[in-house]
Amino acid sequence: MLDENLLLDSASRVSNHKDNDQGCPENASAGVLFSWYVLRATYSRELKVCEELGKMGIRTFVPMICKNKTLNGKEDKVMVPAVGSMCFVYWTKEGIDEYIRGFGGNSPVHYYWDRIADKPLTVLDKAMEDFIAVASTADEDLIYMTEVNSRLREGEKVIVKDGPFKGVQGTVVRIRKSRRIMVEIPGMLAVASAYVPLKDLEKI
Repeated sequence: MLDENLLLDSASRVSNHKDNDQGCPENASAGVLFSWYVLRATYSRELKVCEELGKMGIRTFVPMICKNKTLNGKEDKVMVPAVGSMCFVYWTKEGIDEYIRGFGGNSPVHYYWDRIADKPLTVLDKAMEDFIAVASTADEDLIYMTEVNSRLREGEKVIVKDGPFKGVQGTVVRIRKSRRIMVEIPGMLAVASAYVPLKDLEKI
């Protein structure tokens, strides 16, 4: 069983990182490459990992979804991770490697691996920002997909020019009789927004 203090102990070893207004550690050297890495946090620790990294000034994101849950005999709506064990971390590979090494041989954190490129999986900044813009609404009508039907990818590519998703680029899809914008992280995950009016879309 994982020691409850492992995450905190590991975080303290690299706690010299502090946040600045861009969400990157202040002591990052010029030219250091930050990327969005996709990490697997076992033992359902994705929120705990992101909490600890957030204290170190590292930007993270866990897609959340609203679900009904019975608590003390009463049904209530709660926010839970949309995909178990998955979290996104904006950091350097060296920083993540050091964080993982801090756990010794019992790390609950691992990379998702790009088997084609034979390296840790990363997400382009624009794709990640668009994904976050849609997923952060936490709307009950959001739809997450770990596998995307090829027919959905055939929709028009658009940019949202107005409304809560302004600036987001994605694919127009129709799911549950509703026009939505789908933003995909290829090979990993996609999210389809709630209804988007046609007047707010511009073909690209």
